[in-house]
Amino acid sequence: MRIAEGIAMLELNLGPMTVCPTILFDKEKWILVDTGMPGSAPVIIELAKQEGIEEQQLRTVLLTHQDIDHIGGLPAFKADNPELVVYAHEGDKAVIDGKQPMLKVSPERMAGLLGALPEEVRAQFAAAFLEPSGENVDRLMADGETLPLAGGITVIHTPGHTPGHVSLYHQPSKTLIAGDAMVVEDGELKGPREAVTPDMATALQSLKKLKAYDIETVICYHGGIFRGDVQGRLSALTEELPK
Repeated sequence: MRIAEGIAMLELNLGPMTVCPTILFDKEKWILVDTGMPGSAPVIIELAKQEGIEEQQLRTVLLTHQDIDHIGGLPAFKADNPELVVYAHEGDKAVIDGKQPMLKVSPERMAGLLGALPEEVRAQFAAAFLEPSGENVDRLMADGETLPLAGGITVIHTPGHTPGHVSLYHQPSKTLIAGDAMVVEDGELKGPREAVTPDMATALQSLKKLKAYDIETVICYHGGIFRGDVQGRLSALTEELPK
């Protein structure tokens, strides 16, 4: 779904859930925000083509955080494009590099997930995250930094859902790519899902930082697009928090 010139939200059906990666693009290159589950890369590429990506080269991947439904597709993108530049926040870098276990995936669940994957996908995932020979993250994103990409993307560190969770503000379109800092349910913008947010208090405090931005559109990885009174919803979500 096209948001504005050069930015679109994809709807990636993963069976039990649909997630919403974001792409940013011009006539020469495109950027992907989050990569879906293991095996998602071919579908993401096809969805990107439907939004206008033709011969453009994927140059950059921005990872909002370490969860498997956000980083799982990364190994396939890296395998097809050795020059790909991957950004993440320092707080989640060790996990994304495979040096620490994923915060929310137990060994038992990991074994089950891997067992259900095709052999090639399983091998790529293991080589990237379980037995890494190098690093997956090429560049770190810092809170308040403006990335010189797609007309300007401001990094907002929004920890709580994970230590290194970031939200990304696309300046030209006034779009907040929220990752899992918020969700959309039944058309309403809500806070992060408590069941998968280890530090809910910090996650809600993080939402206060978003009030400093002129946001017209929010893209939540779970739930998709919200347009409306963004500032009103942020105030409602944070009004009872300690100052």
